[in-house]
Amino acid sequence: MEKTRFGKTGLMVSRVAFGGIPVMRVTKDEAVKLVRETIKLGINFIDTAHGYADSEEKIGEAIKGMKREELVIATKSPADDKKTFNEHLELSLKRLGTDYIDIMQLHNIGSTEKRDACFAQGGAYEGLQEAVKAGKVRFPGFSSHSLELCTEIMKSGKFDAVQFPFNFIDNAAEKEAIPLAKKLDLGFLAMKPMGGGRLDNAGLAFRYLLQFDSIIADPGIEKIDEIREIAAIVESKPTLTAQDKEVIEKLRAEFGATWCHRCDYCQPCPQGIDISWVLSAESCRKRFTLDRFKLMLGKPIEKAKTCQECGKCVDRCPYHLKVPALIKESIALWERVTG
Repeated sequence: MEKTRFGKTGLMVSRVAFGGIPVMRVTKDEAVKLVRETIKLGINFIDTAHGYADSEEKIGEAIKGMKREELVIATKSPADDKKTFNEHLELSLKRLGTDYIDIMQLHNIGSTEKRDACFAQGGAYEGLQEAVKAGKVRFPGFSSHSLELCTEIMKSGKFDAVQFPFNFIDNAAEKEAIPLAKKLDLGFLAMKPMGGGRLDNAGLAFRYLLQFDSIIADPGIEKIDEIREIAAIVESKPTLTAQDKEVIEKLRAEFGATWCHRCDYCQPCPQGIDISWVLSAESCRKRFTLDRFKLMLGKPIEKAKTCQECGKCVDRCPYHLKVPALIKESIALWERVTG
C-alpha cells in the first residue's frame, strides 16, 4: 500500500491505520490473525490505547518477531498527572513488547480542566516530554472530541500529531482543524471514519475521506473481511462522484436529528449529566465489549435518569438535537443490553 508522510514526524505511513478498539471483542488468536493480515496488506500504522482493555496485549503478541522499525505504533494514556502517565507508558511498552512508542497520545483532552491538569507542573505532558527525551516515545500527540480545544492545543506547538473524529457526517474538522494541521505540519489521524459503527457504507466513507490527502483514516477493525475491503478501496484510489455527494447530503439530513457531534455546547447540564457521553451509547455498544460498555456508561446512564427535561441543552445545541428524547433512547438501549 502507498505510504504518505505523517506531518512533521516524517514517518511514512499507510493511508489507513488499524484502530485497536474492536479487538477487545475477539479472542487472542483471532486478534493475532487480524493484526498480521492487516500488516500483510501493507498497513503499517497501528493505533490503540491503554484504556482499550487487552488490545495492547493482543497487538503485542501479533507483532512479536516482526521488524519493529517497519511499523508505526501509536497508543494513548488518559492520565492527567505525570506519575500516572509514566505508569501507563511502562505498562504499554510491556504489553506491546517494544522499547519505544512511535506516537504517544494524551487521550481525550476534552475539557479545560483536563487540559490545565495535563499541562500543569507535574502533569501528564511533562511526563510525555521526559519520555521523548528518554527515547521511550518518538513523537508526542493528543486526541480530543472538542473542536475548540483541539485547535487551541494544536496551535500550542506542544505536539506533532493530533487525533480527532472525522467522517462525512461528523465533519466539523473539515473547515478548520484539517487545514490547520496541514499548515502546522501536524500528523492528523481521523478517528471514527465509519462514525463509530453508525455508517455502514465503507466505499462511500473512504471515497469521502480520501479527498483529504493530509489525513490518515483510523477505522476500528474487528474482522479480516473488513480490513480487506477497506484496503482494496484505498488502493483503488477512488474519487468522490456527484452521485456520492447526493447520497452524503441525504444521509446528513437523515442523521442530523440524532447525531451528537460531542461539541458540548449543551453543557453545563443543571443535573450534571454528561450529555455527549450518554448520547454515545449506541456507538460504544458497537465498538466495546459488554463488560467495558457497562464500566464506561454505568454511572453516566444512572445520572442521565435524573434528567428533568428542562430544555436548556436543546436551546444551546447548535445542531438543534432533541436532547432529552435522545437521552431516553440511550437509557432504553442501556436497559435492553444490560437488563
